[in-house]
Amino acid sequence: MDERIRLRLDVAYDGGNFSGWAAQPDRRTVAGVLVETLDLVLGAGTATGLTVAGRTDAGVHATGQVCHLDLPTEVWREHEGRLLRRLARLLPGDVRVRAMTEVPATFDARFSATFRRYEYRVTDAPWGAEPLRRHEVLAWPRPLDCDRLSAASAGLVGEHDFAAYCRRKENATTLREVTRLDWRRDPDGILVATVQADAFCQAMVRSLVGAMLVAGDGRRPVEWPAGLLMRRERSSEVTVAPAHGLTLVAVGYPDDPAEYARRAEATRRLRVPADA
Repeated sequence: MDERIRLRLDVAYDGGNFSGWAAQPDRRTVAGVLVETLDLVLGAGTATGLTVAGRTDAGVHATGQVCHLDLPTEVWREHEGRLLRRLARLLPGDVRVRAMTEVPATFDARFSATFRRYEYRVTDAPWGAEPLRRHEVLAWPRPLDCDRLSAASAGLVGEHDFAAYCRRKENATTLREVTRLDWRRDPDGILVATVQADAFCQAMVRSLVGAMLVAGDGRRPVEWPAGLLMRRERSSEVTVAPAHGLTLVAVGYPDDPAEYARRAEATRRLRVPADA
């Protein structure tokens, strides 16, 4: 068997014209475009095992997505000096591979990750989103109070069962630890929610944002989003915020590469069947 090497890819994309990350028949996806382009450059099937840190939904963007794949060592040595630029020429403009780095074979983009961090952008300007930013900023039709948004987010931090905010999968846990959830208003007036957790179940971030926004505009008490954590099934009262406001901005990994395998094993025990 040929010797193979594992590569970490740091990827950014505009999710607007993708049907999410995961490859799907007859649909344009980020994984599908990446594999197609790698096959074109390296030969069909040369790159194997493409694995992503977090499968983003249709319309969700990324500036800090991480994935890994395996290549024959001989092929990597032949192409490593120019592969990034070749991909830049051949990939469509809405997806970029920003870096390709050799990593130990124990690195798993999905299971070795210690956190995922997302940002959600909203404007409450009466004229809506600026034209050049309309694909990444949600226009909210009511004034939002940043203090109310911050108060609504406080009770959601920590380890909880987020069943009320998740699309449940069979035999999959909805227990998650949110380590950061806060709001800021940038100088341009845009409100930004930063949400970080060990992992997220499907639609969880957009559901949290949807619940906080109706507290932020005064239609719900600021205690309401945290109060939903008492429920053990998805709440029909929560409206999932639109995908285009959400961006995956960072994925964290252990500082010591020797910890990749240990982290991956611990995560598999907790998450399999995996759902985030």
